[in-house]
Amino acid sequence: MTLQTHLLGKAANQARGLAIDAVHACSSGHLGLPLGAAEIGAVLFGHALSHNPERPRWMNRDRFVLSAGHGSMFLYAWLHLSGYDVPIEEVKRFRVLNSKTPGHPEFHETPGVECTTGPLGQGIGNAVGMALAGQMAAARFNTAEHPIFDYHVVCLAGDGCMQEGVAMEAAAFAGHQQLDNLILVYDSNDVTLDAMAAKTQSENAALRFKAIGWEVQTVDGHDLAAFLKALNRAKKTKSGKPQLIIAKTTIGRGIPEVAGTAKGHGEGGAKFAATARAGLGLPADQHFFVSDDVRAYFAAHKQRLIRACNKWSKTYKAWREANPEKAALLDAAGPDKPLAAADLLAKIPAFPADAKLATRAAGRDVLQPLAAHLPLLVGGSADLYGSTLNYIAADTDFEPANRTGRNIRFGIREHGMAAIANGLAYDGLFRPSIATFLVFADYSRPSMRLAALSHLPVIYVYTHDSVGVGEDGPTHQPVETISGLRVIPNLDVIRPADPEETAGAFAAALERADGPTLLALTRQAVPMLNEIPVALRREGVLKGAYVAVRETADLSHLLIATGSELQLAVAAAKVLGAGARVVSMPCTQRFDRQSAEYRESVLPASCRRRVAIEAGVTGLWYKYVGLDGRVIGIDRFGLSAPAGTVMKELGITVEAVEAAAQTV
Repeated sequence: MTLQTHLLGKAANQARGLAIDAVHACSSGHLGLPLGAAEIGAVLFGHALSHNPERPRWMNRDRFVLSAGHGSMFLYAWLHLSGYDVPIEEVKRFRVLNSKTPGHPEFHETPGVECTTGPLGQGIGNAVGMALAGQMAAARFNTAEHPIFDYHVVCLAGDGCMQEGVAMEAAAFAGHQQLDNLILVYDSNDVTLDAMAAKTQSENAALRFKAIGWEVQTVDGHDLAAFLKALNRAKKTKSGKPQLIIAKTTIGRGIPEVAGTAKGHGEGGAKFAATARAGLGLPADQHFFVSDDVRAYFAAHKQRLIRACNKWSKTYKAWREANPEKAALLDAAGPDKPLAAADLLAKIPAFPADAKLATRAAGRDVLQPLAAHLPLLVGGSADLYGSTLNYIAADTDFEPANRTGRNIRFGIREHGMAAIANGLAYDGLFRPSIATFLVFADYSRPSMRLAALSHLPVIYVYTHDSVGVGEDGPTHQPVETISGLRVIPNLDVIRPADPEETAGAFAAALERADGPTLLALTRQAVPMLNEIPVALRREGVLKGAYVAVRETADLSHLLIATGSELQLAVAAAKVLGAGARVVSMPCTQRFDRQSAEYRESVLPASCRRRVAIEAGVTGLWYKYVGLDGRVIGIDRFGLSAPAGTVMKELGITVEAVEAAAQTV
């Protein structure tokens, strides 16, 4: 189809008008990108992208990611014009409570929005994950006769995204892995929020990306034909490299008073709305204006897109008939196909009663049968497979020559790894799990927060969970990290006590479809807690907390413990006598979601003599022990010494639990 430059040029100006009117109406928002990148949007949504507004989640659509999420009116305007369920009434309600047009794009809230992009650079990482998923899907499901996955991922990012470390971590990974279905459009306007970009950057972006394995083109971002030519070349390239298009643009184009300056970044130009609209050829008496010929063009283009999607559907139907096993595997994928914890636990053999393993080692043993049962479960590690032990032993590495490998080597890129895992999870086909040391969760936390916010079922296998790390010392002993993660809404943090609880933890994480789960696993060996039945240890984790050792006389004490410290509570209960109850609480979030009746059955309100023990900061545990209770923990940084010595020196001992219980 020939590029309709005249009509798309009009559409670009009218999209600018929609952004100006929306930001002016709510006196809030960012005009710079929607105005500066309008021609880019016109080419993408009016000509080049393969998508279907009637089927926003069509599996072979091109994915468009707006990494510079502050420019959300860019996306809302083009989704509206393209015919998605984003009517003009919703455009008028930009940044209004419960609208489909929130301040930054939010996954699940707006049809056509592929991922939640607010923090800069995250979208680039997400786009890399989507491209990774596309390569994996093509390798697993395509056949020579029926290629059902051949989509591209197009990401629009600005200077702010490119300066963020997470973006560069992800970009380096993409270059190394030769993800040539990824196209990054750099809206290069030489401006950041505070000042001209020259105040904070001087690198040559083209040379930088070439050095990390990308192919680079530079074009005038306002020249529709030139941008389309670059985009077509990027889509058709056989170079085996991801593609960067540096599109030189003028921020705030269309508002002469602020165009090309830092003032054009935010809503500052909205006060010039009247003159700007006149300069763009928009009628003075019609706000949120779209001309009849532009609407007719996009309506016709929508029908072309639907026909192309229908043509693909015929190929897909033939593929299903020819490949029933592949079709069954595809049908079973996705968060809308929940897994049953009981079925997962049945796949995991019981551990020997005399085993003494670190829970990271138990996790290795639990993972293998689960990976065999779940062929779309993929895993990665930040250069720590030898320590995190989450390598899928029966499979191979994902790499350019082997796109079916399920083990992803991310290198020392914890933040990029987590953002890429989100991109994998947004697509919903593969189930991502990633690993590093728990203390390095701080390097991946922003992406973990977004996974929780977006309800993505990512699994984090984060090991070396406490001062039990020992000799590595306080830099590697995450005394505060567990509590810091527990306060993230919708993130489940599970700290299992022994190998059987570890089995329950993996089943709980895989069962969950509406948010991420972190498994905090030990470096040091822990004993099997054979005083507690195997089934109770496994299934108790699913509820977050359970009665591990029940009193045999009138209830006198409640000892609450988690992770490697549960063994101390069990030992202390034997000394305290028949009235002591031990509660294992591997996951406070899961426990808090249980019914009031269940929570009361585990922690009866009548018993106020309570002690909690965990080798970490104490503050959150007072929710469960109350003002009358005691918490044995570590409200300081750790020490460099053997694990047992550190635990004893910092008071994480059976004797400390006994003494605390005697004083409550």
